Order: sequence, then structure tokens, then C-alpha cells
Amino acid sequence: MEYTVKALADLAGVTPRTLRWYDRIGLLKPLRTTEAGYRLYGPAQLDRLQDILFYRELGLDLASIRTILDDPAFDRQAALQSHLAELEARRARLDDLILTVQRTINDIKGGTKMTDQEKFEAFKRRTVEANETAFGQEIREKYGDEEMDRANACVLALTQEEYAQWKSLGGEIHTALVTAVKAGADPAGPEGQRIAALHRRWLSYSWESYTPQAHVGLAELYVSDPRFTAYYDREVPGCAAFLRDAVRTYTGA
Repeated sequence: MEYTVKALADLAGVTPRTLRWYDRIGLLKPLRTTEAGYRLYGPAQLDRLQDILFYRELGLDLASIRTILDDPAFDRQAALQSHLAELEARRARLDDLILTVQRTINDIKGGTKMTDQEKFEAFKRRTVEANETAFGQEIREKYGDEEMDRANACVLALTQEEYAQWKSLGGEIHTALVTAVKAGADPAGPEGQRIAALHRRWLSYSWESYTPQAHVGLAELYVSDPRFTAYYDREVPGCAAFLRDAVRTYTGA
């Protein structure tokens, strides 16, 4: 079965304009175009659109999605298994949050009291699980299971105050990166080195020990892995590369 732009847009819950844009940037080309100029899409195009929408749901930008889907080594079944694992992890995180809200309401009503640790446990666990799902495989391959497990344990062991500081520092780094990239700052300059120092401080909340080699290795992942890049470049392209270059100078790599 073949679909016109409008029919496919209705089926997928997107706009015809979106499909035309995907065609224009080479992300989703139609199966064929009729003599009258109508785009027609077949089964392979439907599967690719589904893959695109899955990756969009995970927060990847269109350029990264195209790179992934056009890779000759792309394995659709493996990708779907990864999507399934991410969705199941999201459901588990949501269940944790629901339980925390229920227990908090019960506490307010005079029921079982929650400890300060319990009040924030779900949020910390959610952060750990989200990071594990998104980046765990790459980090484990580069640094080993022991290092990743130790980092997760460090985050879960943070006090309420430490957790708030860690999250706040992460936001400060992202804001500083956006400002620096927009201003055309030099990663090796004062602002770039200030950001690299902030990043080292941010890592101290989840790393038991720091080494320049590990720091620059992680920064390299921010550029080499599309998911890291999409996270740092979510507002302004170039933030991941800026941070990588700043860390290189900071560590003397």
C-alpha cells in the first residue's frame, strides 16, 4: 500500500509540512513521485518514519537521527529493543514518582512519616536510571562496570543538599556553555577553563576519584556519541564540542 503525504501525515500524527521538510533534508525520501508531483510512501518509508519518531521521542535532533538511520550498520531490531528498554525504564521511573507522591500525601495527612532520604530517593534513582539507559552502555564499555556502578552508588548516596547542588551545577554548566558558544568564546580562554573547572566539580559528585585522563575521555564521548551531543547541543549546536575542547586544554590533553 502506498500513502500520499496527507494520508501518511494523518496515519502518523504529524503534519504534511513535517513530511515535506523531512524530504527536503534527506531524512525521509518518498518511495516515488508521480508525474503530477505527488509524493508516495511505501512500507519501507513507513518503517523509517516510525524509527524517526521513536528517536525524536528520545530527544535526538534530526541530524543525529539521519546519521544513525543512514549508518550501514544500523540494526532496526536492536534499535527497537533499545527503545523498548528506554520506555520500560521510563514507566518504572514514573511508578516511583507516583509512589513518592502517594507516600507524601499520606505523610501530610498524618500517616507514616517519610525520612528526608525517602523524599528524594525517587528523584535520585530516576536520574541514575535515565543516565544508565541513555549512556550506560558506552560508559561501561569505556570505563568498565565497576566504575559505572560506583558512580551510580555515589549519586544515590547524595544527601538532599548535595543532590540539589549537583543538579544546580549541571544547569549552571549548560547555561554557561550556551552563552560561551553564542559569544564565540575560545574554549582555551578564561571562560572555557572556568566551565571545564565547573565540569570537574560536577563530576566530583558522582566520581570517587578524579583523573585528567578519565575527564578528557568522558568529554570525548560528548562529541563521538550522538546521544551525548544531542543532550549538550539541545539549545545551541557546538556546546558539546566546546566542552570537549575546554576539557582538553584544562587537562593538558
